[in-house]
Order: sequence, then structure tokens, then C-alpha cells
Amino acid sequence: MDKKIEALLEIWKKRNIEGFYCGDRADGAAKILEMIPASASVGICGSVTLDQLGLIKLLEARHQKIFNQYQSGLSRQESQEKRMQGVGADYYIASANAISQDGKMVFFSAYGNRTAGTAFAKNVVVVCGINKITPTLDEALSRSREHATPLNCKRLNWPSPCLKKGVCHEEACFFPEYKRMCCQVLIIEAEAVLGRLKAVLIGETLGY
Repeated sequence: MDKKIEALLEIWKKRNIEGFYCGDRADGAAKILEMIPASASVGICGSVTLDQLGLIKLLEARHQKIFNQYQSGLSRQESQEKRMQGVGADYYIASANAISQDGKMVFFSAYGNRTAGTAFAKNVVVVCGINKITPTLDEALSRSREHATPLNCKRLNWPSPCLKKGVCHEEACFFPEYKRMCCQVLIIEAEAVLGRLKAVLIGETLGY
């Protein structure tokens, strides 16, 4: 294991966050399934990383109760209800936009379910590829806003300035002309409740 990853896991321990390292996505997905009882309900955030891990299908295969706001056929209202229910689930699974080398996690959210779930759900599992590690918190915030968000806007055809040009134009990204994606920002610095927050770091490039 890389010394920087070892150092990050040790810092998380001091921040009351249980950190785990898995060499690849298959081991990472298996680790997450091991953490979550099959009888538990699960909420999720929108995440390319979760899609790449095939995590939702794996959970569905063992008949897990999942509050999936992306389930086909849902109305807008039903999707929003799933988001709210997910925050109150037994477990909430999310991926950070970036992680600083000193152990701080950055989450951007449009609707707030990702920030609410990560901050307050009963049990939280955060999963990330090593590509999301940055040297500092400032760089983690920049990565989230200037790298991850434009790619997510393109993926979702989100009508923001960065959809058109592929770069952040925060100074111009206001309603009603544009629909802003960077509405809420959560920075996790530490965890007060022992065992609530677990972080799974995977030794691959995953997500944005």
C-alpha cells in the first residue's frame, strides 16, 4: 500500500472515521456488502462510482430494500420522496467529490440528499477511487467545482454554464437563466459518533 494512503487511513482514524483500502473495484464492492446487513434499508446518492462498482445491482440481488430515486418509471415527486426516504435509511452510501490528504471529504449537492444523508444518516459508507485524493482542502474544493461538476453536468445534460463550455463559471451560474448544480457544499472534517462513518478507498480511477 502506498505510504500516502497509509497516512490517510491513519488520519481518518484520528478523525473517528473508519477507513479501509481495497485494491480494486471488485474487492471494494465486496467490502461494502460485508459492511451492510442484508436486512438493512439503504439510501443512495447519484454517483458514477456506485454505477461503476455495480453496487445497486449487487444489493438488489440479495433483495435489499433500496430507496432508489433513479428507478425507472418514477414521477418527479416520487423520485424526491425516495431521496428523502433514503436519508432516513439504515445505511446511506455516497461517494465524495474529493478527499484532501489530511482526511477531509468534500461533497457537492444540487438537491441536498447527498449532503443530508452523509451528514446525518444512521450509518454512512463513503466510497472513492484514489483519483479523488488531493494535496489540500482548497484543491479538493477546486476539484469538486471545476472538474467533477462540469462532467456531471455533461452526463446529466444539466443546463448550467459549465454544460456549454466544460468549465466552471460560478460568477454567472444563477437562476433563472441557468440551473445551478453546486447548491450545497458539505465538508466532513471528523465524526462525533464512533462507527457511524466508514470510508472505503479503492485503488483505481473511479467516477469524476
